[in-house]
Amino acid sequence: MLLPYAPASVAVARQHLTADLVKAGILHTAVGDAVLVVSELLSNAIRHAQPLPGASLQVAWAVDDDSVEVAVSDGGSPTRPQPTHASVSALGGRGLDIVDYLSRRWGVRTDDTGLTVWAVLAAPASRHRAERVGFPAG
Repeated sequence: MLLPYAPASVAVARQHLTADLVKAGILHTAVGDAVLVVSELLSNAIRHAQPLPGASLQVAWAVDDDSVEVAVSDGGSPTRPQPTHASVSALGGRGLDIVDYLSRRWGVRTDDTGLTVWAVLAAPASRHRAERVGFPAG
């Protein structure tokens, strides 16, 4: 999904991702984790990177059997995203630490148009989804 390069896009992405993951039958806590990771990645892109052509950012996600991959693409920045391990008293700088904590794995890839930060998170099925497809819910 292409979104404007603006802080309001974070809420739009959160709403769409939540709706898609709930519809897919993902456990509520896993939905919350994925939404938080997308929020952090989008906020970082808006704060630290350039927009894609057309003053936009791209947000994507895909659900697999037991995981969800989320990705945010931007026009790149002079530095590569990396966790900063902020001090307890710091007002910011925890975004990628949060992504690292919540994700099974995450990374950064570049191409001709910019940079994509992606993360793979656990996405266990809710009880309703588990019963519908015939395996026990966790």
